[in-house]
Amino acid sequence: MCGIAGIINFDGAAVCEELLNRMNVCQYHRGPDQDGVMISGHVGLAHRRLSIIDLANGRQPLGNEDDSVHIVFNGEIYNSPALREQLKQKGHKFLTDTDTEVIVHLYEDCGSDVVNHLNGMFAFAIYDSGKRKVLLARDRMGQKPLLYFRDARRFVFASEFSALKQHPDMPRDLNLQRIYDYFSLQYIPTPFTAYRDVFKLPPGYLAEIDTVSGHVELKQYWNIDFSHKISLDFDNTCELMRELLEDSVRKRLLSDVPFGAFLSGGIDSTIISGLMAKTCALPVNTFTIGFEDQRYDERRYSRIAVNHINSLGYTGLENHEKVVKPDNFDVLLKLVRHYGEPFCDASMLPTCMLSEFTAEHVTVALSGDGADELFAGYYRYLLMRMMRRVDMIPAALRRPFLKSVLAFMPAQVDERSFTGKLRRMLRIAAAPADRRYLTIINRFDENMKKRLCGEALHYGALSDTQNFMDMLISAASSSDPVEKIMEADIKSYLVDDILCKVDIASMANSLEVRSPFMDHRVVEFAARLPLDYKQHGRQRKHILCEAFKEYLPQELRSRGKAGFGVPLASWFRTGWDKILRERLLEGQAVKEGYLLRQPLETFIKEHQKIKADHSYPIFAMLMFELFLEECR
Repeated sequence: MCGIAGIINFDGAAVCEELLNRMNVCQYHRGPDQDGVMISGHVGLAHRRLSIIDLANGRQPLGNEDDSVHIVFNGEIYNSPALREQLKQKGHKFLTDTDTEVIVHLYEDCGSDVVNHLNGMFAFAIYDSGKRKVLLARDRMGQKPLLYFRDARRFVFASEFSALKQHPDMPRDLNLQRIYDYFSLQYIPTPFTAYRDVFKLPPGYLAEIDTVSGHVELKQYWNIDFSHKISLDFDNTCELMRELLEDSVRKRLLSDVPFGAFLSGGIDSTIISGLMAKTCALPVNTFTIGFEDQRYDERRYSRIAVNHINSLGYTGLENHEKVVKPDNFDVLLKLVRHYGEPFCDASMLPTCMLSEFTAEHVTVALSGDGADELFAGYYRYLLMRMMRRVDMIPAALRRPFLKSVLAFMPAQVDERSFTGKLRRMLRIAAAPADRRYLTIINRFDENMKKRLCGEALHYGALSDTQNFMDMLISAASSSDPVEKIMEADIKSYLVDDILCKVDIASMANSLEVRSPFMDHRVVEFAARLPLDYKQHGRQRKHILCEAFKEYLPQELRSRGKAGFGVPLASWFRTGWDKILRERLLEGQAVKEGYLLRQPLETFIKEHQKIKADHSYPIFAMLMFELFLEECR
């Protein structure tokens, strides 16, 4: 796991070494073990290395035998041992044991098709001086980030905004439409960023750049497909599921440094931990953080998981626990700087603290990320299926009735209370079918935006965020409404929220996180499963629960999905109330006209006086304010 950066000057000007070094230093946390810079006239590459395999060698940029091809690489290639043997049989000579060198020699054989041979998470740049081109690529699921900007004179890329911003010509004009969408989504969706002319290379894409003419061609080399379904019966499908995930876990244990696993006591992390215990010769270190607030503390469930797996007779788990206080505002500021653009999934705080705790013991950790999106783990997928019955009632009758019920209900003062959940359910049922999914995930709707956003966010008639959601869903390969939103989540929420959160939080602590569910073979298999293999009655992730029931005690199978939440609502009424006044009411967002002070003050008071639960939109606005203060 590393950080990469590069500059290509199309006008032939030599790359400034001092500038490239500054970009590299900004990503020190992504690779504290080694650094390297290579400049070949108007092309420069930079790299920070977190050493995982072949610790003594592998400094990058790394070249081939005649130095005509150089690479900077961030990630891990899990099938590199098999690829290495194939390349050796073709006569390639290796000087290191790194997967990076495998990519270089594989590129020599098959050019840009190299990406189709790789099983892993990656973002890399290959400079081919003979062909006068640079190849950029990002892994199929988007586990590793790759940011860039370009103009007529140059192309500049990096793993994080902090490095990109070292270049004096990085465009700084904000992308107001995507910031407007951020308030609803919690993140800036790919391929966009908070900056109008800065972009994210999408997952499953590569970019071929002519270093002389400046021509840039984006190509999609992989896409998920829900349209073709498997024909096997359920029992045989479970057997295939076991084989695939066991192999995926086994491949992700390749390491020359200590490794472990995140363990929350949920289904996904318990399965991964159980498979590691079955595979490894020595006990597996697992890591859990706990909170003083019992509503969010999962230590009890992680202990149940550990005791159960240890009773199976495998090498076992050694679980490490730590109680943390996630309302540490300094941690939030640290993360804001690493994200470099607005991001407001509050679980980034415990994810960062879990990563920091884990990094005290190991350098690599496996996680259960991605299982919810692939195997219908979120309640919203079940809810969308249930709403088909609601839609049998004509909208002209349904919507007025539900709205009148909402009007007589008590105010929502806590989203997690029964009343809060019921109010959300009724709002979702009252929504038009084509707006229902955004209604489910949106905590900052268009009415709130009209109430709180100032002139700066109404400039140019910014469009409803529903337009972005419509685009995602209309591009889905499935004909099933539930699978359409699962596919939309994989393309957006998974990439720009879940995987981005884990990458930033872990790399801020120099920890590599590997996700077996993100193996593209597992992803392709999951897409081919019939929906009723995932949703069985009210049970979610049905096939995972059945295929891996050996590792899942009944208490874990029957508990609802908890999520990695934090008590934002109470923080904004107690410890962070002063922060809201100092940072938000008196901050740049108000001064520059993005937010309206008087409505915002009323909005915060409604929350603090327990007249409503506005914690999610308040957090979204706070994170936008911190972005303006710390990152712009």
